[in-house]
Amino acid sequence: MKVICPHCQTEFELTDAGYQDLLSQVKTKEFAKELEEKLATYKEKEEAKKKLDEADALAKFNQEKNALEKRIQELNAQLQGADAAKRLALSEQKESVTKDLDKKNEEINELKLSLQKAQVEAKAAVDKATAQLANQVNELKNQLSLAAKDKQLELTNQKTTYESALQLKDEEINRLKDFKLRESTKMVGENLEQYCHDEFDKLRAVAFPSAYFEKDNDAKTGSKGDFIFRDYDDEGNEYVSIMFEMKNEMDATATKHKNADFFKELDKDRNEKKCEYAVLVSMLEQDSNLYNQGIVDVSHLYPKMYVIRPQFFIPLISLLKNAAQNSIGLKKQLIAMKNQNLELETFEDNLQAFKDGFSRNFELAKKKYDSAIEQIDKSIAALTKVKEALMGSEKSLAIANNKIDDVTIRKLTKGAPTIAAKFKEIQEEKKQSNQ
Repeated sequence: MKVICPHCQTEFELTDAGYQDLLSQVKTKEFAKELEEKLATYKEKEEAKKKLDEADALAKFNQEKNALEKRIQELNAQLQGADAAKRLALSEQKESVTKDLDKKNEEINELKLSLQKAQVEAKAAVDKATAQLANQVNELKNQLSLAAKDKQLELTNQKTTYESALQLKDEEINRLKDFKLRESTKMVGENLEQYCHDEFDKLRAVAFPSAYFEKDNDAKTGSKGDFIFRDYDDEGNEYVSIMFEMKNEMDATATKHKNADFFKELDKDRNEKKCEYAVLVSMLEQDSNLYNQGIVDVSHLYPKMYVIRPQFFIPLISLLKNAAQNSIGLKKQLIAMKNQNLELETFEDNLQAFKDGFSRNFELAKKKYDSAIEQIDKSIAALTKVKEALMGSEKSLAIANNKIDDVTIRKLTKGAPTIAAKFKEIQEEKKQSNQ
């Protein structure tokens, strides 16, 4: 078949194979044109969609960004407010604790001064009372010594007076010796006890109106004395007490006892019956110059113990009673001083309790203070983490925005070579058409 080219007017022979090739070329150009139109339409749509998506994303990003910036400003304001509140609370609490400490220190100093003053006054009072008591004790000792000397002088005078009558009494003495030989030892002791009891009863109403003087019948501890003497002041307080033991024995007794044989038991009875003095009224050791001279003080062996002959029974009671009466005032002062010392000890205990209580309250306040600081620090740390998280989200949004701006046709057609080739052909055709 002969065909004339419409462009160059050249006639050429067209075979079946050439015809098919020409037809294929015509179809390919039409497909390419159609594809180009579709790609242009798709590209326009994609461009419009891209712009719309970019606009929406940008608007959404700006909205989120504004919200985040607003939130960050609020958090910064809260953080600044928390810092200011923390500083204000710390300042106020520190000032309050400082004031309380200053006040408590002033109170403690005042209490210490009061305590020192009270201790000084108490010591001065005790020293004064001790000096007065020592002076009175010395006076009483001097009086007792003078009384003993006077009594010794009186005894000497009486001895001189009675020596002339001793000869007249020999018969009476012999009669009494015979009487004692016929009596038992127990009856001899009871006669001495009765003598002392009668001597006391003679003067009970006049010299000892408020005194107690009776037999010691309490043997529940295993032993007992003979008589107990107690006297009381106008207020009913006991101020003197004496445990008496009477000892006598028959002249014909083979084994003679000594006064010292009974000291230990007498001291035991005195302590068990809570008596202040112990007195042995004795007819033993009748030839002893020591015991015949008068009142014998054996307190170097046992405390507050005396040995006397029966004729010194009433004088000794009177001496001990008068000495005790003179010391009543001093005893009351000593009791008052002891009570004052107890009050000082109570005051010191109260002061120590106050110090301990204040220390405990201070420790509790300090723990609460430290806990509040710790909570504030934790709140600041939490707000800081939130701030860091928001800053991280802002960076992520910025990265996402950069990725949107970096979207290109090349990146979109990566992995799709056919579409990439078509885009390349379209670009080349555009270049050719522009030329």
